[in-house]
Amino acid sequence: MLKLVYRAKLSSLVILLILCAPAIKAQHIVLLKQGKPTSIRGLSVVDNNVAWLSGSKGYIARTTNGGKTWQWQQLKGYERFDFRGIKAFSAKEAVIMSSGTPALVLKTIDCGKTWAEKYRNTDTSYFLDAIDFADANHGFILGDPITNKFVLLETRNAGETWHMFKNPPNALPREASFAASNTCLRVDTSAIKVVTGGSHSRLLVFSQNKPAKDFWMDQSTGLLHSKSSQGAFSLAESSSTRIFVGGDYEKDQRTDSVASYIVYCCYANVIHYPKTPPMGYQSCVEHIKDNTFLSTGTSGTNITVDGGQTWSKIDNTSFNVCSKARYGTLVLLAGNNGKIAIFKL
Repeated sequence: MLKLVYRAKLSSLVILLILCAPAIKAQHIVLLKQGKPTSIRGLSVVDNNVAWLSGSKGYIARTTNGGKTWQWQQLKGYERFDFRGIKAFSAKEAVIMSSGTPALVLKTIDCGKTWAEKYRNTDTSYFLDAIDFADANHGFILGDPITNKFVLLETRNAGETWHMFKNPPNALPREASFAASNTCLRVDTSAIKVVTGGSHSRLLVFSQNKPAKDFWMDQSTGLLHSKSSQGAFSLAESSSTRIFVGGDYEKDQRTDSVASYIVYCCYANVIHYPKTPPMGYQSCVEHIKDNTFLSTGTSGTNITVDGGQTWSKIDNTSFNVCSKARYGTLVLLAGNNGKIAIFKL
């Protein structure tokens, strides 16, 4: 009788492994391109065909066939600029942001044939970290703090003109944000969300639906902090979960305190830590579908299918950023040396 029970359990386990094997095998990264002399940190995927990316040394690239081929250009006159942020709206229109001096915003409406300057600031204290839009017209750019206030630029005309936001968030001493993947800032029609690092690692939230409450809410992300290389680098969210990733980019194999999450259905301000964390520093996290999130960094790429409770490493290759199509399922990754890859679920 015991042998029969054992055989039944063994058979069930084998069947379970067979059923799970295709799902595990399906989650993988396929390298598409590499070899360009640029570090890519800006990546914006519009749909299953169109995506744009931006990087150092003035490089921009665009695909209109889901990443199979890319049209590269090095913007003339901007060869020394590091375009760490990009927001694409279509195959024709995109806005790019440079970090460093001068702080710069360029826009194209003709597939990148021409680029027009929409903002320039030569103040050497400006360092821009990320750009995002709530809709086609309303957008924001986050920059490191100046005199204890984060820089926050705003546009209401699709990036044609930019002005200082009326109420930027306060910064604590030696606190900043990271221009690592253009995802330390997330914007939608309801709120502006920022994650920080350095001396503190916080989530800052400004509600756009409650103008009477003209203040920023803040809470700890629970991630590693105290050094300038540590903190929360990225956030992403689904309808039920908000996930933070980061760590220490100077010690990218360190696995403690590199991810945390909040479950909305419970106590909204309670930080939870994964039972199995990502395997090292992560500079970007992206919501894929349901409870599935993808994160990546110089230590490799990880996935969670249970809303951040457990993570599995699926690739050892170093990337800086991952991004999912706003209108579709295409997921791309990008990194140093012009590296571009596609995520297969």
